[in-house]
Amino acid sequence: MFKHVLFLSFLLFLCGCKEQKKDSSLLQTPINSSSITYAKGFTIEYKASGITIIKVLSPWPNAEATYTYALIPKENLGLITLNKDEFDAIIMVPIENVVVTSTTHIPALEELGVLDKLIGFPDTKFISSKAARARIENGQIKELGVNESLNTEAVLALQPKMVVGFTINGGNSAYETLQRSNIPVIYNGDWVEETPLGKAEWIKFFAPFFDKIEEANTFFENIELSYLNAKELAATVTVKPTVLSGALYKDVWYLPGGKSWAANFLKDANADYLWNNNPDNGSLSLSWESVLDIAKNAEYWIGPAQFDSYQEMELSSKHYLQFDAYKRRKIFTTANTMGDTGGTLYYELAPQRPDLVLKDLIHILHPGLLPNYEPFFFKPLL
Repeated sequence: MFKHVLFLSFLLFLCGCKEQKKDSSLLQTPINSSSITYAKGFTIEYKASGITIIKVLSPWPNAEATYTYALIPKENLGLITLNKDEFDAIIMVPIENVVVTSTTHIPALEELGVLDKLIGFPDTKFISSKAARARIENGQIKELGVNESLNTEAVLALQPKMVVGFTINGGNSAYETLQRSNIPVIYNGDWVEETPLGKAEWIKFFAPFFDKIEEANTFFENIELSYLNAKELAATVTVKPTVLSGALYKDVWYLPGGKSWAANFLKDANADYLWNNNPDNGSLSLSWESVLDIAKNAEYWIGPAQFDSYQEMELSSKHYLQFDAYKRRKIFTTANTMGDTGGTLYYELAPQRPDLVLKDLIHILHPGLLPNYEPFFFKPLL
């Protein structure tokens, strides 16, 4: 069952309504827009009045709904009055504590130095961060059930100032219960982003809630520079190795669409991902025969889903043995760095550290370009 959960997490990383509110008069005041370069799913605007407006434009794939949040500095309490009907939530900042619901939210809190504000999380066993695990063991981060059916009683007992949630379709009765109890739920759509730097830029989404804007900007600038330098290095290679990805699950082969987050990594690593002409930004569901037809001779196999070894793959399906990458032992898994509870750190940290992912891939696909580099996320399948 644990491996099935890991597999579903893997699929999310391959991809991966309500009526819009009318603008208030405050939205017409002079603004300073935060520089969001790569992320498509949110915007930040700083108002002359001191208010920060965050708009989430893509909370889930193909969403028609958008969400608008107003952040008011605590020192302006009583000086600014907003019409609550014009916003999905009004938050006093910096916030004192928070509940988040995805492991991808943990690295942002840790990097911004506000992990101590995290007081609850659903399915804490999936958290791999050593600092967060220490706080879980000390009872400082409470177990809150499962995201899809969040334990609302446990959340209400904590009385968090904010819950950062995510949803695949906008429907979550637990979130609705919390909102009726005056606990704001803020939607985070980082997982919908297609590009590696787009996902990483969501650290800027968290920053205004904690008054950590400069820290987030500095961190992202360093990640951006590291990523672009690695991409430029990969572009110097003239021969692109062919790449296969994914694996079978219940007779269906899931692999990244040609415009997905995972496919964009391979593109920037200057590899020939064999489905790079596909227009989908999520995962593809194919028959093993169609995959074999295209990728039988692929030189590399990156990301064989939940498998840890060649023996395990063979026991699962003899079909894998027909691929050259299997025969030549050129399969690489993301299980190089594991958490204390057996979770794969890749699913938690990779969105925030795309530079490490890209360097790992360059090291694998273009031997010699990074001769002294030690891969962080990826390793050869055993």
